[in-house]
Amino acid sequence: MKRYRSYRSNAGASNIRRWRVAGVAGVAVALVGVGLGVAAAADSAVPTVNCQTVADKLGAVPAQAQAEIARNLQLLNTQIQEANNRIRTSQGQGGPNFIQNAILGPLKDKRFATINRMETAIGRTLAKPDLNAEGLAPCTLNTGGGGNASPEPAQVPAKSVQAGAAAAGNVGTIACPDVVINVAIPAQAQAEIDRNLALLQTQIDEANTRLKNSVGQGGANFVQNAILGPLKDKRFATINRMETAIGRNAAKPDLNAEGLSTCSVNAGGGGAAAPANPPANNGNAGGNGNAGNNGGGNAGVNDGTATVNCPAVAINVAIPAQAQAEIDRNLALLQTQINEANARIKNSVGQGGANFIKNAILGPLEDKRFATINRMETAIGRNAAKPNLNAEGLAPCSLNS
Repeated sequence: MKRYRSYRSNAGASNIRRWRVAGVAGVAVALVGVGLGVAAAADSAVPTVNCQTVADKLGAVPAQAQAEIARNLQLLNTQIQEANNRIRTSQGQGGPNFIQNAILGPLKDKRFATINRMETAIGRTLAKPDLNAEGLAPCTLNTGGGGNASPEPAQVPAKSVQAGAAAAGNVGTIACPDVVINVAIPAQAQAEIDRNLALLQTQIDEANTRLKNSVGQGGANFVQNAILGPLKDKRFATINRMETAIGRNAAKPDLNAEGLSTCSVNAGGGGAAAPANPPANNGNAGGNGNAGNNGGGNAGVNDGTATVNCPAVAINVAIPAQAQAEIDRNLALLQTQINEANARIKNSVGQGGANFIKNAILGPLEDKRFATINRMETAIGRNAAKPNLNAEGLAPCSLNS
């Protein structure tokens, strides 16, 4: 009987154990089901980035820039897709700011650089647009998932292309005051006067060519800073040379270099063609052609690494006390001109063609230096014998490439 009771007792315990195992298994299955449901819900709610569109802000896109713009539009889409993939594959990584710091922040930087490149691409041919890179670069988060992963078109919008084609052709011409020599020209100076009158026309031709070839470059003051300003310096130096040439064999005249060196732009184009043989007493402004430039150095395409190399200006005569302050100012100005030329090289990387540095930087620098050295000769000459500081020889600079 005891064995029998013992046998029944063991069987009951075994049944209880079986029920417990079944219960645990059922709970486990239920939990797994709940877990799968949670996982499925979480997967469907993976955040995605939400970025503003850029293509519809483009405005005019010239033909020369369309391929580059299309590449960058596609790159904007690629950046969004990469960011979404990074979010999906990094679920649970990092802390509460992981997505902002590791994904949205870098995406903003990439987009800013890309939009900036698009501005530059358009700006090589048309006026450089402001696409609001600062405002369009940041992206937000669609916490519920979804969203358009490719908001930009694969091609440049046709409306922008048409606008670009229509906007490409408005080019003005340079208008400069006549340089009239109203004094007798010594025979010894006639050839030099003729050369400099011809040079005045060449400078205008070069400025017109630069105006035509740089449509849309730079900002609102590009024409003034990069074309009219350097042209003024060249004309001042040239008119000054004519005064000096006459002054070697007669009383030095005042040809009003300050007043006649400033030119403007005829926004509607036009302008008179250059005379075949400039008259001996007139350097007429106008024309439109192709010419080289004064200046030293053999400069290639600008990669931003070169610096200018200018000869030192040594004053080997006694400086009157009355001229010392003006001499000091002009010596400092020579260094400022070099600094500005170096900054211009650095800030104009990739602009222009093979002779950009020579034509747009070294040439204008030479004219500025010539005028500055000439002013120092004049300052000393007011209270002592006017020296020859060799402005012609010391004005040209070369390039440390």
